[in-house]
Amino acid sequence: MLPALVTDTVSQDLGRAVHYTLLWGLEGVVLRTVGGPDERVPFVNEARLRTRLTEADLPVVAVDPGLFEGAPERRAVWMNDLAAFDETAAFCRRVGCGIVLVGALAPPDAPPDLDAAAGVLREAGAFAARGSLRLAVRNEGACASGEGLADLLARVDHPAVGAAWQPAEAVAAGHDPAAGLAALHESPGRITYVAVRDVEGAAGWPGQLAALARAGYEGPLGLEVHGRAQDGLKSATALLTMRRAALREAR
Repeated sequence: MLPALVTDTVSQDLGRAVHYTLLWGLEGVVLRTVGGPDERVPFVNEARLRTRLTEADLPVVAVDPGLFEGAPERRAVWMNDLAAFDETAAFCRRVGCGIVLVGALAPPDAPPDLDAAAGVLREAGAFAARGSLRLAVRNEGACASGEGLADLLARVDHPAVGAAWQPAEAVAAGHDPAAGLAALHESPGRITYVAVRDVEGAAGWPGQLAALARAGYEGPLGLEVHGRAQDGLKSATALLTMRRAALREAR
């Protein structure tokens, strides 16, 4: 399990975000917006980005370009996302990243059409596979539970499409994160990314990390910090401590 910082939850200034990543003992970065609110991957100052990350010896473990976040009925939107995917794939290739975070095409304000969403994500998975990438689909909206995401991924049934598991999102929507994680472990779309938020909250992070370690999960733990820098230090320290305990228990 590789602890990483979702940089723009600390600062959109990459230099500051990298400083905190190293200071807190994290081992990689997750990129979303870099440099300003209108500079979202892959449309960022790539030369500056690569120079700063190379100097810090930090890998890009995942990117979030904001794709597939609407409803599957909005055909023009997701067709544009598919058309733009080549730019994301090329960016990932240049920065050495293998995971692209995407939406579940299941907005909260409408009943989910899981078969339609699965069809779009399956097609997106084919695009990703051609670039040797994996898509990680977030549990969100009408698929906020782990069980809902597992159902969606079973319908997608593509080797390049996995889960971006967000236990805190499941809790916020009134779902049991332990049951959600168990459902995802049983689904064909394996867990590819784990979003870490509200480390001391109701998500039950010690149990979540222990279960992930027992299952052999080796992917990113993307820490989201929404507060002051000292809050980030506290969260990062807690995450690293729980990760060590989980790995020790799994041996």
